[in-house]
Parts: sequence; structure tokens; C-alpha cells
Amino acid sequence: MIKKIIFTIGFLMTFAASAQKVNDNEAVTSIAEKLRLAMISGEKTALESLILPELTYGHSGGHIDDAKEFVEKLVSKKSDFLTIDITNQTINIVGSTAIVRHHFYATTADFGKDPGDVTLDIVLVWVKTGNGWKLLARQAVKSGKKK
Repeated sequence: MIKKIIFTIGFLMTFAASAQKVNDNEAVTSIAEKLRLAMISGEKTALESLILPELTYGHSGGHIDDAKEFVEKLVSKKSDFLTIDITNQTINIVGSTAIVRHHFYATTADFGKDPGDVTLDIVLVWVKTGNGWKLLARQAVKSGKKK
């Protein structure tokens, strides 16, 4: 009888952990989409609600933005994304950390520059906090892949 109880408890714990991972996966997918939309809109409140103050945001050219610079560039349209398309997204959740990888295709109209197209491979690191998933790190590398 005790073996059956232990087996049942173990099964329920495994099931609960699996269900939590599915919920976290859906939450990270949703928050990554919110980031995509906020980067297009340049809405300060939306951007700030998605990131941690310790954000490190690496550009494909090597420049690193902190949280303040990341938000300021998008709000001021110094970095202006007209469109952003995400493909081949994968999510790997380890504890309270989510690693998201995807291909990033964008049309830009950065202030003072000619319009352009950007093709990048991105890795995002999200951390689960008491207020949901927040972006801690992002790194981009140039990609030869075309849309």
C-alpha cells in the first residue's frame, strides 16, 4: 500500500512539473512576442516592463547597451524597427531561467540612416521573477540566412 502511495505521489509530482514547464514555455513565448511588439512601437512603459535593470543588450556590431540605453534608443527612434519577423524560435527552460534562440529579420529606419534590412541570430536570456519573466540578456550575431 505504501509503495502505491509513493508511486502515486511521484507520478503526480512528475505530472505537475511537466505541466509547469508547459505553462512556462507558453509564458516565455508570450513575453518574447511582447518584446517584439514593444521594440516596433518604441513604447517606453512597455519596454521597461519587460526588462531587468541589469539588462545587457549586445548588438551584432559589438556595442553593448545597458537597460537605460536600450530603452532610450527605441523610444527616440535612434533604433527604429518598422517590422520584426521571428522564425525558428526555440525555448529551453532551466529552473527559473529561459534561453530563447531565434532568427530575427527586420526592416529598419534608424534616425539619421538610410532604411535597411537586418538579418540576425539572437539569443535571449529571461529570468522568472515575482513579476513574471524579465529579460536579463540579449546577444545578436550577423546571420547569412535570408528570410
